[in-house]
Amino acid sequence: MSFVSEFKEFAMKGNVVDLAVGVIIGGAFGKIVDSVVGDLIMPIVGWLFGGLDFSNYFIQLSGAAATNLADAKKAGAVFAYGSFITVALNFMILAFIIFMMIKQINRLKKAEAPAPAPAEPAPTPEDIQLLREIRDALKR
Repeated sequence: MSFVSEFKEFAMKGNVVDLAVGVIIGGAFGKIVDSVVGDLIMPIVGWLFGGLDFSNYFIQLSGAAATNLADAKKAGAVFAYGSFITVALNFMILAFIIFMMIKQINRLKKAEAPAPAPAEPAPTPEDIQLLREIRDALKR
């Protein structure tokens, strides 16, 4: 089997295609969650903590003074704990949404699963059938 045909066989397997679709949709969904966290949730959290932009909470490690995170990063090392908290909250929301989706998918799979058919007895092996015929012939 040539390298190209082997790669084509690998790439066209259902799992690889499903994974590619999942990664693409996941990336788009991640942008939606980023927007929800950055544009809806974090402004409320920042307002509760004094009205500041939460992503601009940082500690300047280089000693230079800066008023926002972008300027602080230009000046040197920064401990940007506000950005980390935003990303952690983003992850928690995304993980919760994925958990709820998987839970619903599993529930739907259980509902769709057909009832198992009654088990048919396994066919009797040929040697057992021959031994039974011999036994019955000897009884006569």
